[in-house]
Amino acid sequence: MEIKSVGVIGAGQMGNGIAHVCALAGYDVLLNDVKAEALDKALELIGANMDRQVSREKITAADRDAAMQRIATTTTLTDLGQSDLVIEAATEREAVKDAIFSELVPALKPDTILTSNTSSISITRLASRTDRPEKFMGFHFMNPVPVMSLVELIRGIATDEETFEACMGVVERLNKTAATAEDFPAFIVNRILMPMINEAVYVLYEGVGNVRSIDKAMKLGTNHPMGPLELADFIGLDTCLAIMNVLHDGLADTKYRPCPLLTKYVEAGWLGRKTGRGFYDYRGDEPKPTR
Repeated sequence: MEIKSVGVIGAGQMGNGIAHVCALAGYDVLLNDVKAEALDKALELIGANMDRQVSREKITAADRDAAMQRIATTTTLTDLGQSDLVIEAATEREAVKDAIFSELVPALKPDTILTSNTSSISITRLASRTDRPEKFMGFHFMNPVPVMSLVELIRGIATDEETFEACMGVVERLNKTAATAEDFPAFIVNRILMPMINEAVYVLYEGVGNVRSIDKAMKLGTNHPMGPLELADFIGLDTCLAIMNVLHDGLADTKYRPCPLLTKYVEAGWLGRKTGRGFYDYRGDEPKPTR
């Protein structure tokens, strides 16, 4: 099927990035969030990010203006029912995603493809609670979406070939590269990345190194562009913990046990950049380690 319109659920850092790239690729985008102020903030951020692309000559001013015109917003979830493709990018909690799909599915066109940007939750399980498991896929973008070239495509056990090919076509039109993953906890990227971050938190927890030394060691010793604790703050410590719990519960292996210190930070509400504090404190002019 030809996809012309895309509905995006969630206007946070992933949702606004997905709306951004889809609009630039020529899709009509309807961006949904429960909060009108989140939608206003998303449009402002998308505009600022596109302005940056214009200044760097990645796109033209005409490209930016046309893309911004293609983005509409709504606080009514069922308005997305007429979209050809829906990408859910809400918080990484299965109960939240299930509630969204339960409300949205009755409003969908029969041929609408339903996808989730989940970074770890079972696609098969999410799909089974909808009326279209054969038209359901994992569509996992990397953060920040306008910059990162990879998209993980994850088939559930019931996903049909037509749905997969349609989603592959969207990835190509976005000028991104797809990696296909099997539907096992955390897929490919986070199956490898999150245990590394969790181990870095254990190194901090056990006093082997402090925040600065751990990040410096990985940046200079392994040529990583960001240290693991800096990266955890960027992703969100609540998201890191949620993915580690999915791995631990889904694979029943103690090597995926979340570090107690990671849990403690999340309990404190120190979730990283988005809350102003995580492994670094971002409330001053320069980020300062909190341990």
